[in-house]
Amino acid sequence: MSAAIDGRAIIDPSAKIGANVSIGPWSIIGPNVELGDNVNIASHVVVKGPSKIADNVKIYQFSTVGEDTPAFAYDGEDSFLKIGENTVIREGVTIHRGMDKGGIGRTEVGSNCLLMAYVHVGHDCIVGDHVIMANNASLAGHVRVGDYANFGGYSGIPQFRNVGAYTHIAGMSLVLKDVPAYMTVGGNPAVAVGLNLEGMKRRGYSAEVMQAIRHAHRVVYRQGLSVKEALAALGQARQTHPEVEIFARSIEDSEWGIIRGRGNKRD
Repeated sequence: MSAAIDGRAIIDPSAKIGANVSIGPWSIIGPNVELGDNVNIASHVVVKGPSKIADNVKIYQFSTVGEDTPAFAYDGEDSFLKIGENTVIREGVTIHRGMDKGGIGRTEVGSNCLLMAYVHVGHDCIVGDHVIMANNASLAGHVRVGDYANFGGYSGIPQFRNVGAYTHIAGMSLVLKDVPAYMTVGGNPAVAVGLNLEGMKRRGYSAEVMQAIRHAHRVVYRQGLSVKEALAALGQARQTHPEVEIFARSIEDSEWGIIRGRGNKRD
């Protein structure tokens, strides 16, 4: 079953344990948990189900993964958690499963993510791939996060907000509206600071693509247009550059309105 399961760990008989799994002392693997191959679980970890933890995930001590949500609307119904491969979950992280009433019944954290110490991912959140959340960053329930988003320490996202792909949320920020793709935001409440240019450079974006995104950003944030007017102005650029389409679509999909800069509040 496993190369290194400590005898002091408690594993429910219904749990499915992959090859070469390591489980430390005093960890608890509950019913309906599936651990993929090469999963590494430190001591004092609690994993509850139904949950599926993919290959090569590492969970550090004192984390609670797959607990049910404390939301008052949760009534004990079955719900689900999925963690993608190669994700690292550091000390004291809490990740809750979804719920049916007002939710989608599942929580998902993608592949190749890094959740640093004491991060919280609430019920019914959908977190993309390659997401980094620094210490104590928190997502309330129903938050959607795009690929390669980056959260500074102690940043907070309330319920139902969307954080687009390739974004950067500065440390200690409170995000009250949706964050379009490629943006950097910061403050309490958070405002738009500009584009996440460093993130784009790290992803290897060409000068042409970055220029196209810069132009789209100016149309939305610098020309005094409403969101509807700005999206109409981006029509041709959306067809030419998929990255501009990602930016524009993240704005179209907003239900709470997008974060603007100080003094720029047009909808």
